[in-house]
Amino acid sequence: MEACFLASNSFTKTVTSPNRNFTQFQSKRVGIPSSITCNRGESSTPSNDDHKPSIDADWRSFRARLVAAEKSRPKEPTSTSSLDLDTVVDQPTPVTVGDKWAHAIHEPEKGCLLLATEKLDGVHIFERTVILVLSTGPLGPWGIILNRPSLMSIKETRSTALDVAGTFSDRPLFFGGPLEEGLFLVRPKGVDGVVGRSGVFDEVMKGLYYGTKESVGCAAEMVKRNMVGLGEFRFFDGYCGWEKEQLKDEIRSGYWTVAACSPSVIDLRSVGSVGLWEKVLGLMGRRKVR
Repeated sequence: MEACFLASNSFTKTVTSPNRNFTQFQSKRVGIPSSITCNRGESSTPSNDDHKPSIDADWRSFRARLVAAEKSRPKEPTSTSSLDLDTVVDQPTPVTVGDKWAHAIHEPEKGCLLLATEKLDGVHIFERTVILVLSTGPLGPWGIILNRPSLMSIKETRSTALDVAGTFSDRPLFFGGPLEEGLFLVRPKGVDGVVGRSGVFDEVMKGLYYGTKESVGCAAEMVKRNMVGLGEFRFFDGYCGWEKEQLKDEIRSGYWTVAACSPSVIDLRSVGSVGLWEKVLGLMGRRKVR
């Protein structure tokens, strides 16, 4: 089987922040893969600036069950005199979570979501955005906006960097952020094998991967061989990035709500995604911010 091997280099990018009146620009180095070759041989794992092992299948769901159990736990009585012994049980009732769930977390992590708060209302780029964090590596976190479709195809926007021989020319293009780069998400249907073993695409959460414009050639080859369907991709023009401590400062200042979610919350086939912000807040048990 043909496998794709990835080489990673860093390059300098200009980063814009919603903080500081949304006019400050800073320079950072982002470790995004910048070269790719396809060879026959054993698969290799692409470099990962998070320096973490492969994401375990169940740890996010396990944490979600713990959060759900904590929320459902009854309040302890203020005194022993008010304790009803008839209601005491030896074993806690098992708590399950559905296919779609989301809950708040304190620190940003790879695969988490950033939801814009009311403090970003009126800031056109970031208002009511949902950002998927692709990395929290030592050079600073970065990710892509999920719910800003351009309503145009790759062909119509003349974004040739994300197309190979017209394979993806009719796919819709999303605005991923103000920093220039071509990226895409892919979630293979059914049993994940080819994409995960290719060594080209970096796993963000269980079954969901991202690639760059340098790896789009291997993605096109997989489509031609009917290994992955066209509908299993979403393409983005641009991304968002922060300095190492910058995002944490913005979270503390109340610009972002940090949330963990199940992979099924991110629907790559839903082109509009206009209701994603409300959907995630609803899963978290929150109402509209305003």
